[in-house]
Formats: sequence, C-alpha cells, structure tokens
Amino acid sequence: MIVSRRHLLAGAGALALAPVKATASNDAAVRHALDEAVALPPDRALALLEPLSARSGSLGSDLDLQAARAGLRIDLALAHAPATGSRGFDLQVQRITGNDAELPRVERDLHAAHGALVARATAAFDRLDTPGSSVGARFERLWRDPQYLFPDDAEGHAVAVDAMRTTLAAIQPRLPRLVGALPPECRAVDVRALTADEIAAGKGGYRILPGAGASGTYVVDLKDIRRRPSFSLPSVVAHELLPGHMAQLPLEARAQPHPLRLRYAAAFTEGWGGYAEMLMADDGLFAEPHALLGHLHWMLFRICRGLADIALHVHGVHPDRALAQMQAAMGEPVYFAPFAADVARIAKEPGLRAAEAWLPLRLRALRPPDRRRWQRYHAALLQAGRRRTEQCH
Repeated sequence: MIVSRRHLLAGAGALALAPVKATASNDAAVRHALDEAVALPPDRALALLEPLSARSGSLGSDLDLQAARAGLRIDLALAHAPATGSRGFDLQVQRITGNDAELPRVERDLHAAHGALVARATAAFDRLDTPGSSVGARFERLWRDPQYLFPDDAEGHAVAVDAMRTTLAAIQPRLPRLVGALPPECRAVDVRALTADEIAAGKGGYRILPGAGASGTYVVDLKDIRRRPSFSLPSVVAHELLPGHMAQLPLEARAQPHPLRLRYAAAFTEGWGGYAEMLMADDGLFAEPHALLGHLHWMLFRICRGLADIALHVHGVHPDRALAQMQAAMGEPVYFAPFAADVARIAKEPGLRAAEAWLPLRLRALRPPDRRRWQRYHAALLQAGRRRTEQCH
C-alpha cells in the first residue's frame, strides 16, 4: 500500500490535535465537577473530585483542582477542630494560604522578619542621626518632619501624584527583567487623586483595573495628605500599581481561575502586593534612606498585623498589649489603619493578617537565589492566576 505525503501530514496533524482536544475535554470535566462541588459539603465535594486527575488538563485547570482539594480537606478538618486555639487558627491560615503555612513556621518567620526590619530601620535612622528612644518613636518624629509633608491644597495634591508617577516611571524599565513581558494594558497605568465629589461621598482609595483596550488607574486618597509624607508613597506605587496589583489582578482576570481556587488561595492577592514592595526593595528602588524607611514602615505594618493576629487568637494576649506592641515598632499608624481600629478588626478575622503577612515571606524564600531566574519565577506565579503556596515551587 502506497501512502501519500498528504496522508502522512494529515495523520500527523490529527495526532498533534489529539492532546489539545484531550486537554480541553479534561478541563471541561474538571470545571463541571468544581461547579458542582461549590454547593456541596466538603466530604461530598471531595468524593466528587476524587476520580479526576490533577495532571491531565491545562495549567489553570490543574491549579483549580489542586487548590480545591487542598482547601476542601482543610474545611473538613475545620469542622472537627476546636473553634478557638492554635489548631483552628493553624487551619484557618492554611485554608487561604497553603499547606506549608503551619503555625510554628509562620510565627517563627514573622518574628524573624520583625527583628530584621527593626534592625534595618535602626541602622537607617542612625545614618540619618534621627533621635528617639525606640524605632517607633523615631518613625513618629520622622512622620512630622515638615520637609517631607505635602501642602494640604490642590497644588500639594498634584505634587504628591507627580511624585508617585515618577516612582512608577522608575519601575517600568525594570519590569521585563524582573517579571517578564506584561500585556500592554498592564503597563498603561496611572495615578490620580480622589476628586472633591469622591471625597464628599466618603470614598477611600481604590483601583480601576486595566483590561483589553482600557488603561488602569490607582486613585489615591489624599484627603488627609499631611499624614502621607513623601517617603511613604514609593512603596505604595509598587504595591498598588506595578509590579503589584495592576500586574497580578489583570493577568488573573485573563486566566479565569475557578471560584474555589479564589477561595482557597485568598491570601495571595494581598500577599503578592506586599511581595511586590519587597521585590522592588531587593532591586534597589528604595536606596534613598527616607524611601527605605517608608518601605520598612509598610513592611512592619504587615508583620506587626500578622503577629497581633497570632497573639490575640493563639496566645490570648489582651488587645491593649497587641496595640502597644504595634505602636512600639511603628510609632505612626499607616494612613488607613489607626492602631485601635486595626486591632479590633484583626480580632474579628482570625488568620487573615497572619496569612497575608507570611505569604510574601514565603514567596521570597521560594524565589531562586540566582537573579537571572527571577523573571521566570515571577512570570510563572502570575500567568495562571493566584496560587496556594504549595503550588509556587
């Protein structure tokens, strides 16, 4: 039998299409099962997902299924765990972060980060010869230095926005080397201040995410601008704009992760924002001492929140003591989180702040030491939407 070249090519084409069709079929089966699992108790949902393979679909589908199984197992364990205490707290953190977020590791890492941040801040204050009996007192003094405060008028607001745009412009050329190629809409982002009408309506800062053909905007809250010194804003740009939320969230929207992955990797979004600040610090963006101190203050805010979460819910520390510990390290609360109100909020949300504080530390620990491999690592973290930390290896 003579086989023509046309027949050979046709056969090769059919074989090439077969994996694509199989992947699409597997993705559809996984999606259908996950859609059903959303409304089921954890044990029945796990039984429904048991026959499915987590390695036979697309990357997004596999991540969806892995995250759903991990989270549902934790929900099942939570149903039998004490309502309070370390076991329940441990599970709450793992539920929205990852299986490797065990309480002893999380607490150890947060304490280590706290010590390192305080030491770095102390060294920076010493270089600036800033007086004060504690790091918190020195931050408080720095916050009131008039040379770093914007005027509380339209011109002051414009200067603050321009300063944030300058930081964004300094970040943009670094992105291809650090996170790879981003869609054009992610790069076409800007900053503006709240309008008078938005302030009158009681709005706080918010994001308008970029999409196909539409640019993104971070709308910064400057209504109490004297509490936002200039050195506190560069880290905000990295967190809220690039390479933070304006990179991660639009790429996630494109990937369309299943709601169960959104539920069981809930800490990733805010964790990525914090990690984006750390990444830019590691890349030298905050080399100027005051910008570095602004960054360290933001990092201390998140770490102190995480430690307060553990202190309140695991160790039974009184809220007043948790508040005092935050004040000692930070001196000045961040713009949107007065100390007393923040501690009260943490007391109502066990596990959330510990998860959000630890996740950036975990992403940094998993990052390859070789800077030449950072781009690939970060691109993988972003391309398919949020991940649980055990999926970040």
